[in-house]
Amino acid sequence: MNLLGPQTRVWLVLGATDMRKAINGLSLMVADRLGHDAFSGHLFAFCNRGRTLIKILYWDRGGFVLVYKRLERGRFQMPRIADDATSVTLDAASLEMLMGGVDMATVKRIPAWKPASAA
Repeated sequence: MNLLGPQTRVWLVLGATDMRKAINGLSLMVADRLGHDAFSGHLFAFCNRGRTLIKILYWDRGGFVLVYKRLERGRFQMPRIADDATSVTLDAASLEMLMGGVDMATVKRIPAWKPASAA
């Protein structure tokens, strides 16, 4: 099971989500709030108001998978986003940092490097 293949996208749903919602409720939120297909194989992450819980929903070849993480200390640090946004797209590294409790606002990324063409 490879969660983050090269074509997989990760959407972090902004705002507080009722963590009592299970697969059915979260998949409806994906369709209603984001307008995305929950069966796409992409990952959809939801966080509670206190930013201590995250649920990640995705479809994996015939069934939904729900990943749940609760922090015992601290809060998940959300990325900087526009005020009117309902979701933000994350890459694999950003998801890893989010789940690891890293404050992405203080992370400095090195600009992408592309090698010069071979002569």
